[in-house]
Amino acid sequence: MFLNAVKQRLLRTSRSFKQSLAVGSDICFCALASVVAMGLRTDLWFGWDAAHGWMTLIGVCIAIPVFTSLGLYRAIFRYAGLQMLYTLIKALLIYGVLFLLLFMLLGVQGVPRSMGVMQPVVFAFGVVGMRLFVRRWLGGFSSRRRWVAGVPRALIYGAGSAGRQLATGMGHAVEMVVVGYVDDDSLLHGRVLNGLPIFNPAHLADAVAKHGVTQIYLALPSVSRRRRNEIIQSLVPLRLQVRTLPGLMDLTHGRVKVSDLKELDIEDLLGRDPVPPSLEMMAKNNANKVVLVTGAGGSIGSELCRQILSATPSKLLLVELTEFALYAIEQDLRKTIVAQGLQGVELIPLLADVRNADRMAEIMNTWRPHTVYHAAAYKHVPLVEHNPAEGVRNNVRGTWVVAEQAMAHGVGDLVLISTDKAVRPTNVMGASKRLAEMVLQALAEQAKQSGSGTRLSMVRFGNVLGSSGSVVPLFRRQIQQGGPITLTDERITRYFMTIPEAAQLVIQAGAMATGGDVFVLDMGESVRIVDLARKMIELSGLTVQDAVNPDGDIAIEVAGLRPGEKLYEELLIGDNSQPTQHARIMKAHEEFLSWPVLSQRLGELMDVVKVNDVSEILMLIKELVPGYQPEGDVVDWIHLARTDKN
Repeated sequence: MFLNAVKQRLLRTSRSFKQSLAVGSDICFCALASVVAMGLRTDLWFGWDAAHGWMTLIGVCIAIPVFTSLGLYRAIFRYAGLQMLYTLIKALLIYGVLFLLLFMLLGVQGVPRSMGVMQPVVFAFGVVGMRLFVRRWLGGFSSRRRWVAGVPRALIYGAGSAGRQLATGMGHAVEMVVVGYVDDDSLLHGRVLNGLPIFNPAHLADAVAKHGVTQIYLALPSVSRRRRNEIIQSLVPLRLQVRTLPGLMDLTHGRVKVSDLKELDIEDLLGRDPVPPSLEMMAKNNANKVVLVTGAGGSIGSELCRQILSATPSKLLLVELTEFALYAIEQDLRKTIVAQGLQGVELIPLLADVRNADRMAEIMNTWRPHTVYHAAAYKHVPLVEHNPAEGVRNNVRGTWVVAEQAMAHGVGDLVLISTDKAVRPTNVMGASKRLAEMVLQALAEQAKQSGSGTRLSMVRFGNVLGSSGSVVPLFRRQIQQGGPITLTDERITRYFMTIPEAAQLVIQAGAMATGGDVFVLDMGESVRIVDLARKMIELSGLTVQDAVNPDGDIAIEVAGLRPGEKLYEELLIGDNSQPTQHARIMKAHEEFLSWPVLSQRLGELMDVVKVNDVSEILMLIKELVPGYQPEGDVVDWIHLARTDKN
């Protein structure tokens, strides 16, 4: 009790007092080392003479400046790890060499030359021993917590640098205790690292059972996504909560900390590594140019802005309809500009509706952008299905306006962000995006015939992770709330890609455009959503409640397909894709109507959109978009309300 009271009182003292205490203890150890070293040499253990005084004075004059310059007095002893031990050894070696030079080579009157070796050795034992004692005493004897009942136990997968740093950081956490490492390197199996055993992955189940492990942390920042996926798959049967560290690039700015741990993202389960972007292609249409992004506050639009910013445009125009979304992306980009020293980039936030031709003409006439990325769109399938007129007006009319204004104001490149739902669509959102593609294809043909310098292209891809409406954050919230996870259909599949990778590929595709190009991104393998839900439950350390396991933790409920929703998505209408110079970008050849024909039919469509004649809207879309097969009855809210009244 007395020692614990002393410890708590010491921990509450000021930092300067603790530093003074450390300096004072080193001075005392220097004097004690002089007495002990002289006693070992002369066998006289009592008394104090000039020899002791000289050794102590010179020792203090060497040790304190050396220790201070290497930061030993700035270190927090109870958190000291291997790096601090290395620094301490370095300081003691410097001290020993300087002390040796003074006493053994130059000599000090009345002091035996052998003291040049003996005193530094004794001093080193004292300094190291004192710091180890303080670390263990003030650190709370953390190793004892390994056996305290009720404290969750964890393993760290990866005994490399990141794993060791994480173990050090977690060694002082009161809510968790690390009981060992797991590593693929067979040479490390059975060994001990910083007092913790290293287990063989093949025997992981035994280690989990023996030590009562409930959580495992992946400290594998540089491993490939495919290997990470293999490891995660092997952990699923163990019913552990799995968390991971950020990627290697995220760790370059500092040491690994417990706060770096995060929930597994779906990209950890995809098993596919992104292809590094070509810096030349990223810069072609953006570097030192005026670039405009519509829908700049959206999931894809905001990431496009971040990627474009790294290519250092002269001006970046942010066009957004939603005030808060525009404010948020502007603030985010301004922080990036300061952090990355990009003060030469002019950021211009603009509230605008892409359907307003006068406003878009005003913007383009003022700044004359070289490149336009058109990401503004309504993309939520059920919402657009319930509001079809607005979906068509925004997605089709908006693209039409932006494209015509771009051609009228000498824009060099316009890239439309499209979707896999435009292929053989079963919903208004997908059909409207296919119509937007057809607008650009037809206008691109017109541009070539008229000699216009504007290159119009489009990039088609599937779901992006973390976008608004994504199933991943929805499933995670449902798991945290105790379930159930709601699923529309057990057969449903989707393609997934990370937002940064999608944005990079969009920019690179635009750099390859010649006019009228339909680019298609390689999305990898499609993912069954029910399998995704099961993995997210199991990797949270929980079990699925079903017929086989009625006592499971989280149930999966099938609610049925929503209006306009497809079981699976496609990226190509036909089988005529062609490779490009980029491994993840293909080029499709899609049929379209000529602009004189298409513009006349679009005019008819916009007329019925104005009066919200939903049945006529759907009929015209079906005539214009080959493969459009609407499923079910009209679900427009106004149509349904009027029908109920009648």
